[in-house]
Amino acid sequence: MTTVILLRHGRTTANTGGVLAGWTPGVQLDETGQAQVRAVGERLAKVPLAAVVSSPLERCRQTAAAVGAGRDLEPQTDDRLGEARYGDWTGRAIKELAKEPLWKVVQQHPSAAVFPGPEGEGLAQTQARAVAAVREWNARLGPDAVWLACSHGDVIKAILADALGLHLDSFQRIVVDPASISVVSYTDTRPFVARVNDTGGDVSALIPPPRKGRRRKASSDAVVGGGAGAPA
Repeated sequence: MTTVILLRHGRTTANTGGVLAGWTPGVQLDETGQAQVRAVGERLAKVPLAAVVSSPLERCRQTAAAVGAGRDLEPQTDDRLGEARYGDWTGRAIKELAKEPLWKVVQQHPSAAVFPGPEGEGLAQTQARAVAAVREWNARLGPDAVWLACSHGDVIKAILADALGLHLDSFQRIVVDPASISVVSYTDTRPFVARVNDTGGDVSALIPPPRKGRRRKASSDAVVGGGAGAPA
């Protein structure tokens, strides 16, 4: 199975300022965010990654660079992992946006939410492009790959909703904090969501076991009863 580690960028000046950054250029990690991404880079240092793929926005590229440091691996960018295109909402204060009629749609019926202005997109479009990107990279990297996708909160929530089989209208139930990792393994039949919003857990279970002879194809069956977990 192909496993993707979904990493949200570290905390930014826009996060602490209560501003919806969107595709605003030049939004960077703040001091806390820089410490967060150094820590997550250290956590993942022993996990062999087939690729590090990032949103083109600077805060994600900074985060991806921290994970890629010390590896013979150049982070790549994919626009489809970029932030939702919030259109005319971009750069505005969250407390102001919460008064807009569209805010309730985003909260209660996000599949119908389309952000205003010529640059705005619907959250359903955001989900479709992000899931397509993950699926395409899975196919490109192969069934034994573990790879990392660095993206944004709403984008990762949308990918997780798809993997969990949830309607997009339920994606606001998912929490994805700055510098958190979420992990999804894809099989022929279904994805398995192994982690959501992990900000400090042990990651040794993400290291593939040594290959012993011919590797059996990963089963798409769920473990009835929950199984024993990762080997100690």
